[in-house]
Amino acid sequence: MVHLAETPTLAASSGDTVLPPFTPAAIFTEIHIGSLVALFLVVAAALYGYGVYRLRLRGDHWPAGRTVAFVAGGLGSIAAVTVTGIEKYDTALLSVHMVQHMTLSMVGPIFLALGAPVTLALRVLPTSPRKTLLAVLHSRVARVLTFPLVAFGIFVANPFILYFTDLYRQTLLHPWLHEFIHIHFIVTGCLFFWPLLGLDPLPNRWPYPGRALLMVLSVPFHTVLGLTIMQASTLLAGDYYPSLGLSWADPKADQVTAGGILWAGGEIVSVTMLGILVLQWIRQSEREARRIDRALDRQEAEERAAEAKITNVEIAGRPGSDTE
Repeated sequence: MVHLAETPTLAASSGDTVLPPFTPAAIFTEIHIGSLVALFLVVAAALYGYGVYRLRLRGDHWPAGRTVAFVAGGLGSIAAVTVTGIEKYDTALLSVHMVQHMTLSMVGPIFLALGAPVTLALRVLPTSPRKTLLAVLHSRVARVLTFPLVAFGIFVANPFILYFTDLYRQTLLHPWLHEFIHIHFIVTGCLFFWPLLGLDPLPNRWPYPGRALLMVLSVPFHTVLGLTIMQASTLLAGDYYPSLGLSWADPKADQVTAGGILWAGGEIVSVTMLGILVLQWIRQSEREARRIDRALDRQEAEERAAEAKITNVEIAGRPGSDTE
């Protein structure tokens, strides 16, 4: 079934009839296409595909892996938690919301960054728009927001502010705020991961040891947040979840599951990200080694040519040489 997206506020008296028990099959029963995130997915996929098409038209190469990362990994993972049946349950089950949170703020942005869309745009855009894009990327605002420590602070502070204030309850009650939080997750994730992966020409690019250190430092924050949610004596969003009257869901047990998802998911994604950084570091070292080897080869060739020239001059100056 395809229909416009909505964030249901379920009445306790009709909760079971409005929302059936959550099952894996329920994820694929409906598609929600009326949200801002859905519009972003369509526009981003169209623009990226057009950029790749333009490059191929003029005979330029664009790595297929980047296209797969951006479209399937990045846009695909975001779509999986926002335009499928998961969207129907993200205001009814905290555990479902947490899967959505982790995907929007970590999984999606990592793959979007691996797709290098900024590099693609710079290769496709005409001169004037390209200069405008570069000016935006290197503006004061962009430099501040993408500075790794600033982006790191925003990234780790946001979940604590969201879940331990009344803000989270308000996102459940107001569809527009709920939608804004989805976009906020994606933006803050991109601000944090994009400079770390370093494929696009962004400012504030740290060396790989510094990037790896930031990823290591992010792990304890997810652990603390996840354990705090699991061990909390009160429910997040107060009486919101019990008021839904879902006989098939236990809000307290679901909150423990949600905290575990945040804890384990954060560590898994962080370790994976560290692996990506190490792989990039190794590849950069190999490229640098090849560059040095080529430079040494050129230097040796130039020295041999110079020695041969000197030898030829000496031979030419000897008595009885053919040049006399």
